[in-house]
Amino acid sequence: MPDEAVPETSAKPPSATTPSAPVSPTSAAPASPAGPAAATAGRGSAGAATAAAEPAVPEAPKVKPKKATQRACDEKDAKGKLCCGHLKRWYDYPKEIEALVGAKIEVYRCEFCKTLYTPDRSQPPHSYTLRY
Repeated sequence: MPDEAVPETSAKPPSATTPSAPVSPTSAAPASPAGPAAATAGRGSAGAATAAAEPAVPEAPKVKPKKATQRACDEKDAKGKLCCGHLKRWYDYPKEIEALVGAKIEVYRCEFCKTLYTPDRSQPPHSYTLRY
């Protein structure tokens, strides 16, 4: 009986004690008496407590004047590296921003660092139709 001498590897699932089996992070953790649901619930409630401790009011964005032909952000980060994000016209800004920069004003916002730019006063506004 040659079939009995061949070990069956495809039918047997790999056991957790075999060194060739990958070890998952959940199997390496010690089991809690209440089970894995209690372990995840404990972690989630701790994360919710830290989220509740953070202030709900975001800080005001930085507002800078836009230079005459400026198209990219010139804000520097903590390391001194330029942001160079594209300045995009922001049409539907919220009431908090309107109170900060003024009503009915062109506002440009950097796509990366979200710095606000008000238009250059020496240039004509882009909001009106061209008059020749």
